[in-house]
Amino acid sequence: MGLTNNDIFKKLRVAHKLRDTDIIEICALVDFKITKSELGAFFRHEDHEKYVDCGDQILRNFLNGLVIHLRGPMPEKVKKPK
Repeated sequence: MGLTNNDIFKKLRVAHKLRDTDIIEICALVDFKITKSELGAFFRHEDHEKYVDCGDQILRNFLNGLVIHLRGPMPEKVKKPK
């Protein structure tokens, strides 16, 4: 069995030494709101009653925010005059 979205999320959190507040701020960079309790549910053990599967949309928004967090925002393209 491969990695789940929750596993990927956990590994990225550990690799980048991110706290819950950091993850919330990273998600806010792409206008995606998430609460600490929602995050806690993703990082619980699969057998826990409050465990929640991390959906593709949540992981995608976190990854897009992480790119902005690490690289900075994309510069605006300059239009060439005709």
